[in-house]
Amino acid sequence: MSLPDLRIAHAHPNLQPEKPVNSSAIDLDGAERSSALRRDKIAAREALAPDLHRRLSLAIETHLTLLLQRCQPRVLGFCWPFRAEFDCRALAARLVNEGVRACLPQVISADAALEFRAWRPDSEMLVDRYGIHYPAAGETLTPDVLLLPVNAFDAAGYRLGYGAGYFDRTLAQLAGRGQCPLTIGVGFELARVESIHPAAHDIPLDAVVTETRTTQFSTRLLG
Repeated sequence: MSLPDLRIAHAHPNLQPEKPVNSSAIDLDGAERSSALRRDKIAAREALAPDLHRRLSLAIETHLTLLLQRCQPRVLGFCWPFRAEFDCRALAARLVNEGVRACLPQVISADAALEFRAWRPDSEMLVDRYGIHYPAAGETLTPDVLLLPVNAFDAAGYRLGYGAGYFDRTLAQLAGRGQCPLTIGVGFELARVESIHPAAHDIPLDAVVTETRTTQFSTRLLG
């Protein structure tokens, strides 16, 4: 089996991104631009015909499986699918059956880092106020590989999420403990843009997997 198309956009330390910091405390134009891009990309994803969505998702899963074979996660963090995102559950279930532990994020409070609860295919699930599923019970785990959905992503490896900053806070906290996981964005090619115009607090991904290829942004996955 051949490895996926693995393209290195550029190498940079994920925890010390080099980018200009906006001198304004609140960049309203930037916030409006991000909101508009988010709306457009989510709408495009949700507009995919079911058959096309399935075909593209199968291609994503093929690339992602090959990449995870390289990464060899011990604890895999992933997100419950939301708004026509790629569904990681089947892949995560297979890895659990192979002995990998899996976990899902849980929102604790609006300004806190996420916690990750152990997940199995038969786990009882609850739904938070955002409509996101998380395990009703299970120990708290720290993922060493984290799959993140992307509404948009750019040529430097920055992702556009839903705007609340949960993952940036979480990754910063884990980095402070020396526990920063490999971060792999997962989404459709339609999410690719030249730049999302990242904010000062944004942390770039190590790689992004789409239906066409795996694009690598850091040296953490080399070797």
